[in-house]
Amino acid sequence: MSDDFSTENEIIIPADLQNQTESGNELNDKITELSKKGYQLLKEDKIEEATQAFESILELEKNNNYALVGLGDTERKKNNLKKAIEYYNQCLLMHPTNNYALFGVADCYKSLHQYDKAIDIWKQYLVHDEKNITVITRVADAYRKVRDFTQSKELYLKVLEMEKDNAYALIGLGHLHYDFKEYRDALYYWTKIYEINQDSADIRVLTAIGNCHRKLKTFEKGTIYFKKALEKEPENFYALFGLADCYRGLNLPNESIIYWNKILEIDPNNKVILTRAGDAYRTLGNISEATKYYTKALDIDFDIYAAIGLALICKSEGNYEEAITRFKNLIRNDPKNSRLHSDLAECYFSMNKKDLAIKTLEDYLKFDGKNAILNNQLQKYRA
Repeated sequence: MSDDFSTENEIIIPADLQNQTESGNELNDKITELSKKGYQLLKEDKIEEATQAFESILELEKNNNYALVGLGDTERKKNNLKKAIEYYNQCLLMHPTNNYALFGVADCYKSLHQYDKAIDIWKQYLVHDEKNITVITRVADAYRKVRDFTQSKELYLKVLEMEKDNAYALIGLGHLHYDFKEYRDALYYWTKIYEINQDSADIRVLTAIGNCHRKLKTFEKGTIYFKKALEKEPENFYALFGLADCYRGLNLPNESIIYWNKILEIDPNNKVILTRAGDAYRTLGNISEATKYYTKALDIDFDIYAAIGLALICKSEGNYEEAITRFKNLIRNDPKNSRLHSDLAECYFSMNKKDLAIKTLEDYLKFDGKNAILNNQLQKYRA
């Protein structure tokens, strides 16, 4: 599930630059004019022209902070993050408390997934501007990325104390709890952001709420939010997948097939979706279609669930010899999969090879003796 609700590539025009007027000093006025021009061009995504404007400033004043930050911002816009860091650091050498350079270099480290470095720099920023909600939220995001639940939550909640409906904090708390499998808490925060602005809810919020319901197995409620997402974006993968999976959870294979196939219209070689569709057809007893989908998935690349699907088809049709061969091959690749041992034992038992069925279960239970399902199966076969 995509969680990029942040604005990490956002370019912030220095406030003091926006408010500057002519000083009467010709050089300063020229630098101010070029700086404003550069940032305006940057805002309009005219990157090369913005670069020229900032480079012109450096010809007038070698270490001008506006120009160095501006060039860092242009490189960041182009995703040349290491080059951007060089410009920001050059600025910080001459102007160590320049918040815009600190902000830029920290965002670069975040984009490079160097979260610890980003955190350290944002903390420097907060020394000069301790109530900056944007920066506090970014630090919370970074702590979440390094799975520091306590620090992350503390900072998100600090933001909500300052601004009770802050969208980034609510979304961040949702992701934080979701990452730690606390789906009810995640649902609370994402529902809160949805309720603030239902009419223009971000599609990612809708799919996030749907996914919480999917994880909590409240599938019917999940369908509501995935459908809302599809109203906004009919081909959204996460909404189509979520809705199909909710219908699977509701044991409505006909409905799930509709949405698995919608994904396959967009991405016909998605082996995971081919396998899911195969499972739905197998549930309906449409063996020919199930076989077709599983086979196509395996033609693309090995998929254990597609291979299991074909083995289960052999078993359901009484083709036990073929099923046994398939289950044995699968067990070699995944020896700790209890379901495979159970199905293999069932095949032996159905062929009146009771001793082999018992041995299959006993061999597995040597390593997983507390498995209740296989222990019950073993007792049944011994009876």
